[in-house]
Amino acid sequence: MFNLPQYPPLEHWIWLIPAFLIGACIGSFLNVVIYRLPLGLSVNKPKRSFCPQCKKSIPLCLNLPLISWLWLGGKCKECRSPIAFRYFGVELLTAILFTAVWWCFIPYSASVVVCLWGLVALLVAVTFIDAEHLMIPIALTWTGSVVGLVACVVWPQLPVLAGEAGNGLAGLKQGGIGWVVGFCGLWLVVELGKMAFGKKSLSFDRPVAWSLKEPENDQDPMYFVIDGESIPWWDIFSRKADRLLVETTEIKVSGESVGGGPLVIRELDIQLPDGTIHHLAQIKSLDGMATRAVIPREAMGMGDVHLLGMIGAFFGWTGVLFSLFAASIFAIIAALIGRIGFGKQLPFGPFLAMGAVAWMFGAWRLWEWYLTLVLPLGMP
Repeated sequence: MFNLPQYPPLEHWIWLIPAFLIGACIGSFLNVVIYRLPLGLSVNKPKRSFCPQCKKSIPLCLNLPLISWLWLGGKCKECRSPIAFRYFGVELLTAILFTAVWWCFIPYSASVVVCLWGLVALLVAVTFIDAEHLMIPIALTWTGSVVGLVACVVWPQLPVLAGEAGNGLAGLKQGGIGWVVGFCGLWLVVELGKMAFGKKSLSFDRPVAWSLKEPENDQDPMYFVIDGESIPWWDIFSRKADRLLVETTEIKVSGESVGGGPLVIRELDIQLPDGTIHHLAQIKSLDGMATRAVIPREAMGMGDVHLLGMIGAFFGWTGVLFSLFAASIFAIIAALIGRIGFGKQLPFGPFLAMGAVAWMFGAWRLWEWYLTLVLPLGMP
């Protein structure tokens, strides 16, 4: 008889090392997702990572998570262009979170760890995409919602506070309720905010210059510029029904003057005062002079709505309430410390992600303590 090797139990600290390495490798892939997905590029083609500046493929020997960035001093080996610290930071953050998830949840089961690894990876990707582009890809949150519901079946206690959670069907029910509360609750807030504050009106005593500014590279959006103020395209057109209205004294289409009057700008085309419609893809330039503009705006994007639904699918309605509350506190602190300024746009997705991570790593115990402290005060 052969003596099979005896491996240490999964709770042993030695398993934290492969967990860290797996997280670093996943973080390396997340860098690809963070760069390519907002630009509409495939995450599979080309398969090899490339330098954002010179576009040359990075060989496997120079694409080692964490090590390569440090070895090359944060620069491309070919063109010596700086490679943002974000690439190293994403790999390190993901590795640390994967290690923490393993340490905290492996006593329950390895399948729970895998599901929460999926959540962590999605939250990291959403955080950096939203911070850089002020958008959250719906494909990521839909994927996360499915993973969250599966996790609730695997470990029914996940979407509820401490106590008995029942079987997998009960866990799935709690996760479904959490998704509905997260998605529908924040969607209602967004809709009410759109009705109350959904338009920004700019008026000028004298005509001022306006134009559409093409992006300088494939990472930047198109801008609507009026009186020197540049507004990103995706900040204006969050919905298909959004319309940018400009009261003009002069309109130039591809350098040719077409008079003045009310101009309607949609996401993909424009409507001139005489009713003529031009597709933006066929226009070389668009500019002129204006006395007024009515710009659609969102206090919060639909990406945040889908993200909170995903969080609810993992942690139930209680996790939704805590994550939203914690995100608001984190956002206020960031605005104060970072001196970003109230009234300026601040991506909310990263703070929702921080709230969800806090909940996952034990903040639900604070919430439970708070409820036990407050609820008796309201009882007769």
